[in-house]
Amino acid sequence: MKAETRAVVIGGGVVGVSTLYHLARKGWTDAVLIERKELTSGSTWHAAGLLPLFNMSYSVGQIHKYSVRFYQELQEETGMNVGFTNCTNVRLARTKDRWDEYMYYAGIAETIGVPVKVLTPEQLKEVWPLCETDGILGAIQHPDDGYIQPADLTQALAKGARDRGATIYRNTAVTAIEQRGDGKWLVSTDKGDIVAEHVVSATGNFARRTGAMVGLDVPVIPVEHQYIVTEPHPVIVERKRQGLPEMGVLRESDSSWYMREENGGLLLGPYEKGAPVCYVDGPSDDSEYELFQEDLERLMPHIEAAIARVPAFGEVGIKKVYNGAIAYTPDGSPIIGPAPGLKNFWLNEGHSFGVTAAGGAGWQLAEWIVDGEPSIDMMGVDPRRFGPYATEGYLIEKNEEAYANVFTMHYPDEERAAARPLKTTPLYDRLKKLGAVFGSVYGWERANWYAPAGHEVPKEQLGVGADVLTGENHAPPLEDGRIVEKWSFRRSNYFEHVGNEVRNVHEHVGVLDMSAFAKARVSGRGAREWLESVLANKIPKKRGRIALCHLLTRQGGVRSEFTVYESSPGVFYLVSAGAYEAHDHDVMRKLLPEDGSVRFDAVTQALGVLVLAGPDSRRVLQKLTRTPLDNAGFPWLSGKKISVGTATADALRVNFVGELGWELHHPIEMQNHIFDKLMEAGAEFGIKPFGIRAMTAMAIEKSYRLIPRELSIEYSAWESGLDRFVHPDKGDFIGRDALVALREKGPRWSFVTLEVHDVTDADARGSEAIYRDRVLVGRATHGGYGFRVGKSLALAMVKPEHAAPGTGLEIRILGRLHRATVIGESPFDPENTALRA
Repeated sequence: MKAETRAVVIGGGVVGVSTLYHLARKGWTDAVLIERKELTSGSTWHAAGLLPLFNMSYSVGQIHKYSVRFYQELQEETGMNVGFTNCTNVRLARTKDRWDEYMYYAGIAETIGVPVKVLTPEQLKEVWPLCETDGILGAIQHPDDGYIQPADLTQALAKGARDRGATIYRNTAVTAIEQRGDGKWLVSTDKGDIVAEHVVSATGNFARRTGAMVGLDVPVIPVEHQYIVTEPHPVIVERKRQGLPEMGVLRESDSSWYMREENGGLLLGPYEKGAPVCYVDGPSDDSEYELFQEDLERLMPHIEAAIARVPAFGEVGIKKVYNGAIAYTPDGSPIIGPAPGLKNFWLNEGHSFGVTAAGGAGWQLAEWIVDGEPSIDMMGVDPRRFGPYATEGYLIEKNEEAYANVFTMHYPDEERAAARPLKTTPLYDRLKKLGAVFGSVYGWERANWYAPAGHEVPKEQLGVGADVLTGENHAPPLEDGRIVEKWSFRRSNYFEHVGNEVRNVHEHVGVLDMSAFAKARVSGRGAREWLESVLANKIPKKRGRIALCHLLTRQGGVRSEFTVYESSPGVFYLVSAGAYEAHDHDVMRKLLPEDGSVRFDAVTQALGVLVLAGPDSRRVLQKLTRTPLDNAGFPWLSGKKISVGTATADALRVNFVGELGWELHHPIEMQNHIFDKLMEAGAEFGIKPFGIRAMTAMAIEKSYRLIPRELSIEYSAWESGLDRFVHPDKGDFIGRDALVALREKGPRWSFVTLEVHDVTDADARGSEAIYRDRVLVGRATHGGYGFRVGKSLALAMVKPEHAAPGTGLEIRILGRLHRATVIGESPFDPENTALRA
């Protein structure tokens, strides 16, 4: 065994071997892969080999797109047949909601360059003659899709890696991993030790055991997945004899199964409810090519649905049932990127669609390792989207839920119920009594909106069809049995009530619990200089002033956004998005100077945040504090420590809704006192709580940007319209030189706000395709209805030549083309009169 190398990849499945190949292709020709048994002996060997391009995640969609193209290029490069069958992929729709999902997905596909074809039931019959079309509204087809032989693909990747100089050690078990004082990793095996600058864990079912070697609680636990292979069917055998094309991979999402041809027969793969997790403690040391006992009883509803749709499936015997482990994460997407808290340790784990994702995951991870950044926005698969709350019990519930929901409709307002409530603020029960309908972000319960007393969705609006297996379109019932929220791709039952919340904030005053914000304190003798050196905005010289600051990539893209406030001399308080706490804090910690001159302390759990906003907010708060709140004493974008009743808070005059108001950052144990005092003092002014959806609607009216929508590593800070927050003249900071060069070069994209015309019941939500004269010129990043301006709005990135106010464009929302007009930024209160009131 080599004594030293640039990178060690642990795990010889398709994901690990792809990572090795792409590292070698990037020039790290001395990279090494270590596999405990034979290549593919974990989950790869029993994978069905499907290559589904369909994915509602921008990040995963890009990864899958690359893989399908790359596998064909790999075959040419290595001369090895990877077993790719380009038979296409067909997805059936039996309900209107499913069709809305497909039309929404079509926008994502078009903006990332994945061809999608719409089929009528008659055209479906031509593609899949054995498929009954009764009850089918239509279908979508991916012409570039199909399936591949996983073992053949893996061997081709291995040959390609070896041809480029990489080394593979088989039948070699990693026994320990330790980071030395010089930062390099010592990887111990039963065949000797090897030292590496970087280590990549791609160990599949062993992910948690590998992570434990370095102190990581990797959020991956496998779930059992079964699929059935039948004996040959005479009709399929005859089709082959005649040279007819192979029927595409067929997916009836509404009954949660996929099907394709396999050696003259059929292969059926259901995703059933009740499939258990497995390998919670990892497989045994001698595990290899392992399967579990099949359980056909769990699959019967799906088998019956498949026979009804494809009668031929029930006309032949079962040849083999495979029941193997597939790695899952709580949201079903893989984890690809840096491990939190560790330098140069990388994760490529949790791949429930590992064969499809392997190529793209290896590609992006190699770019990240070698170049320091991926080239596409990977926030949707970043390991740090989960936090310390994602421990074993949580993973068991959430991963089983993720498996059961592979084919359910992924509504944009969907909130899954497993492992909730987990993290709650002291206000949780108070807000619940006021009608809060909660969602979950980073484990936190947050009020999305407030249902009026006695509100209930009419029963006739619930469910999308009694004859489908994935027809749930609503949140679980409350304790009293009421269902108060219906999910939809269109305006749903909460639309009116969110509008009422917005109007109350705009006309009177509202209060919002935003305690899930990520919060940290930066201190030490070098704190100010360090912040200046990493953030693009100037750190305010005057204590008490607030700045919105962005951490950029070295290429000038936007990685994170922070509100920065010097709360006491030399101590800076940083607030960022709650969903990205682990990400933002890990990135900042890894940038700390090594001389100990700066401390970074997370304080999220210790502090709550209440947002008080609206034209009457000053009058409400002034009743509870002696601190003058007028503009002279407390101007916009400033902060002070104040008393609120008998409690204390850092009051920051800033918010994300565009109205006069304050964020009250307070000791969490004082939260109920402050809330009760605010509600009491605000009663005469009509104070009411409001939720995240009202906040979001108001933010869109202000053209406020979000990570990773309008702010992304793929768009420069200039392209995202952050000119007033970026100061190249202040001195060096991360991304400065790239930004200067990009300004000379000119933008590829421009951030715009659009008014969308002729909207009745469906607003843009983000990822919709935008056209000029039917030519694709951009993509929506966010959207919704602006209740204060009375318009349907979209935020978007478009080609610069189409960015001038007044430009007429088109946007496709759920399959329908709408006129859209570029309007000025911040359609509500562009002069910030309300904020400065």
